[in-house]
Amino acid sequence: MMQLTPELVALTIRDVRDDGPEPGWTPISEAEIDHLVEAIESEAGGELIWVFAYGSLIWNPEFEAAGRQRATAYGWHRSFSLKIERWRATTAQPGLMLALERGGQCDGVVFLLSEERRRQDLRSLIAREIKYREVMDMVRWLPVKTPNGMRKALTFWAGGKRAGLTKLVPLDEAASLIAGACGEGGSCAQYLRNTIVDLQAEGIRDRNLWRLQALVAAEISARQSDAPRFHEGRLANG
Repeated sequence: MMQLTPELVALTIRDVRDDGPEPGWTPISEAEIDHLVEAIESEAGGELIWVFAYGSLIWNPEFEAAGRQRATAYGWHRSFSLKIERWRATTAQPGLMLALERGGQCDGVVFLLSEERRRQDLRSLIAREIKYREVMDMVRWLPVKTPNGMRKALTFWAGGKRAGLTKLVPLDEAASLIAGACGEGGSCAQYLRNTIVDLQAEGIRDRNLWRLQALVAAEISARQSDAPRFHEGRLANG
């Protein structure tokens, strides 16, 4: 049973305003998005484009896929190593979201882009996933295994090197960041739970995420237990 319950997740949700782009990063321009779309279509060489989803794209793709299949990327694993200070976090309380890191294997889903809406959907995907000029190289093709054999699939946040926003984080540190981070798009704890629930619906159980959710649940509970004592102490001293 998952320890990170909807009730615990609800405790992490706060009303947070939009503070603009991540500090220190250059928002990607419309022209740069167009350039990435053109490069991807050129690399596809007229073939169908499949997109490998391993996190929120599974449960919130924001486009109508022409098809979908289970898929496995070998040599990669999902990891909460993408540092954020916006969307599900703030500068005061930074958080973490998923990226692909080298090693192991990652079970996920591939979505087939519609031929009729391919350019439009590619553009929307890039605008959603790659918000800064400095990380444009975090879009790449991966070979993935599907029930119909190997496919080449596009994915996001799977770089061969550190991207400035990515950093390997120990599980206990990751749990602390995830338990405390919330932004205008919701909380990191909510993102973690949604990902696990949807992976489970696909028949996928990621052991690292299950370990992490237990640590996050314990961290949220501990913070709630400490809060009354903190306020009682302030009242006694005031």
